[in-house]
Amino acid sequence: MAKKFDVYRYCRFRTKINSAEWDEEKGKWVLCSQNVDTGEVSEGEEFDFLITAIGHFNEWKMPDYPGINDYKGHIRHSSNWDPSFDPKGKRVATIGNGASGIQVTTELQGVAERVDHYARNRTWIAGSFNPAMKERKNVAMPFSPEQLEGFKDPGKYLEFRKLLEGSFFRRFEALLKESETTKTSREAFKELMRTRLGGDEELLEKLVPDFPPFCRRLTPGPGYLEAITKPNLDFIQTPIDHFTETGIATVDGVHRSVDAVICSTGANVHFAPPFPIRSGEYDLSRDWRPEGHFGFPYTYLGIATPGFPNLAFVLGPNPPGISGTVPHGAEVQVTYIAKLLRKLSGQGIKSLVPSKRAGDDFLAYCDAFFPRTNMSMKCSSWYNGGRPGARIHGVWPGSSAQMARILREVRWEDFEYVYCSGGDGREGNRFAYFGNGMTGKERDAESDLTPYLRLEGENDLRDLHEGWWEV
Repeated sequence: MAKKFDVYRYCRFRTKINSAEWDEEKGKWVLCSQNVDTGEVSEGEEFDFLITAIGHFNEWKMPDYPGINDYKGHIRHSSNWDPSFDPKGKRVATIGNGASGIQVTTELQGVAERVDHYARNRTWIAGSFNPAMKERKNVAMPFSPEQLEGFKDPGKYLEFRKLLEGSFFRRFEALLKESETTKTSREAFKELMRTRLGGDEELLEKLVPDFPPFCRRLTPGPGYLEAITKPNLDFIQTPIDHFTETGIATVDGVHRSVDAVICSTGANVHFAPPFPIRSGEYDLSRDWRPEGHFGFPYTYLGIATPGFPNLAFVLGPNPPGISGTVPHGAEVQVTYIAKLLRKLSGQGIKSLVPSKRAGDDFLAYCDAFFPRTNMSMKCSSWYNGGRPGARIHGVWPGSSAQMARILREVRWEDFEYVYCSGGDGREGNRFAYFGNGMTGKERDAESDLTPYLRLEGENDLRDLHEGWWEV
């Protein structure tokens, strides 16, 4: 798709952003960037609009256990995997049992001589995110020849896609405290885990949390429960005390020597950007942190922030909900942002920014909504920035279907505008974009000035005259 639409000509790879600062007088974002290969710094580049699309866990870091720098073996964060590392026949320690730790541990157990799995937290392991899918496995699950042949029929393939993706949108009630799904899910999940553990009750009790399922993001973890029952894996919940040159010592005094350590802990969960984004006296990289001015990621609809003009986020704070799919949620947000950009560029607007009142109202809605959900049940998750009981900011306050409906129309009344200068330094007339009273299409003899005239049955009266691209 990127090649088809020539997207790469707009991309600058191997480049990181060091800072972004809003210049109110110019109405521009001023960026400082750096080439990660050469170290060359580029300062003072100006842009009309800034969109961050850097994802949730964009700033991994190694844990800070005492002595970790003294360790002489191979050590990596799973987000910074070394493709030249061969774990076959080695003694490997894995730290962490979040999503990455579970996946890495499962794969390493199958090839390493021994795995010491340090798993401090209890967690629910699901069978699948989607009840319409077969239970996930940690091996390839190919389509049958008959299915592949059937997919050659566009209609049948579309039917398959809609059945599969549509089911992701129909399980939001599992998030609500008082739903029937919530009332039955604990025992259902526990029984599933018991089965996959081969009936090992002692191990089951070490894993089952005291908070309900859906308090934090579920982890399907195909093969994980089976892996931790294997004789070449030690499941260790005793806290780590320190590292040595040859391995890891826990607080009970036990030292375990290993050839390699893979850390799956230490990702940022506060959603603060990894570089300064400044507007006036505020800096989102500082003020979205718990100790900052806001103390949490303060946004309007998870798309923008009051006080930060011409700035938008894709999959930032309050991103698409637990239900639905990530690609659909990102597409909905990008479509919303495209509407902002069309208004900005097409109506002579220098800057637009959500009002503080609009941001505060969205925050009040979130604070009223989330206590109804299992996410508020005092567990540590990236929904609450790793702080049990803290304000939830890591997910949209509602279902993905509801989010799509809300973001379908922009509430223009929630924004404040500054119009482009009229040439004398003063703010221009808001209707200056009317121009000379004509459109560019009128000057093109080949253009279609009556796109609304179509064959019988081709017009849909629900969106007649709505297409911005037709005028």
